[in-house]
Amino acid sequence: MTIAQDISLASSDKTAPVLRVENVSKRFGTFTVLQSCSISVSEGEIVTLLGSSGCGKTTLLRCIAGFWAPEEGMILIDGHNTVPVPVNRRPVGVVFQSYALFPHLTVEGNVAYGLRMRGVPRSEISRRVADALESVSLRGFENRYPSQLSGGQQQRVAIARVLVLEPRVLLLDEPFNALDAKLRGTMQIELRELIKRLGMTAIFVTHDQEEALTMSDRIAVMQGGRIEQVAPPDEIFDRPATAYVADFIGLSNFIPCKVRDGKVTLPDGQSVATKESDTVKVMIRPHNLRVTAQGTGPWQGQVRFQRNIGPLIEYIVTAGEAEIRVVAMRQDRTRPWSEGDAISLEVIDPEYCTIYPAV
Repeated sequence: MTIAQDISLASSDKTAPVLRVENVSKRFGTFTVLQSCSISVSEGEIVTLLGSSGCGKTTLLRCIAGFWAPEEGMILIDGHNTVPVPVNRRPVGVVFQSYALFPHLTVEGNVAYGLRMRGVPRSEISRRVADALESVSLRGFENRYPSQLSGGQQQRVAIARVLVLEPRVLLLDEPFNALDAKLRGTMQIELRELIKRLGMTAIFVTHDQEEALTMSDRIAVMQGGRIEQVAPPDEIFDRPATAYVADFIGLSNFIPCKVRDGKVTLPDGQSVATKESDTVKVMIRPHNLRVTAQGTGPWQGQVRFQRNIGPLIEYIVTAGEAEIRVVAMRQDRTRPWSEGDAISLEVIDPEYCTIYPAV
């Protein structure tokens, strides 16, 4: 029995995490790329590693896949430490950015390739390839070559080639990079629905926050080789744990304020309770602000920039020394504020603001 087979047999406990990364660190020479990263992924869960270039997300995925070995920590699949397990014996499947399809093989040949390398009987290969192509809606495409497929179809072949191996954990390394914006949006929904329908456990890597919010059950935001926060998309967006997460996810305004008697008074006069002390910075999302006529409140400003973004209108308002972003739904506007207009700002929901230490 191979180690990978032994690992797959340990998956009967549905309450235990399928994947557990414990204090993983990775260095290249003297440069530390990952610093004590820990995360658990449950059965059927999609977790996204999200961060800017160089944050360590792809390095962590490659350590899970077995392409690189960490200097410290463990990577457990169904309770078995896979760090010493060779990449070709780990119960994982990887979908790469470039799809890495063999141009000289048909769709069927590409999907069957891994099974043939493992010596699977021909009759079983035919059945499993047919099932995999059915799962990604590519039945009837068996005899086509990659050059005869669209970008979205090529991606589905790459996914089928992984699914046919029946991996315990599906790893996806920015699989939408080669697609245009409209197709990316469509494929994000299709891929999430496919993974959920198949009940697979998946790690998804991206630098695109909108993609992460669409695809994920939970998001792990990374910075400088560390995991800053792991939480569901709504919590990541509404209650970011650190100022970095707040700044990275969506648009944010950071307003310096003073704490007095356990409360922060916002520039529009409303207050928010806090356990912080002294000087803090308050994060206010642009859609949590309302632009009104000047004179209706104490927070005065002037519209410096205005643009239409489809169903939204974005304003940049100069208020004292600060530049404040405001986003409003087109149908909610009381009037089309223009550049140079004197206005007032008002926080729509003070409880939706998040407070961080000033440093």
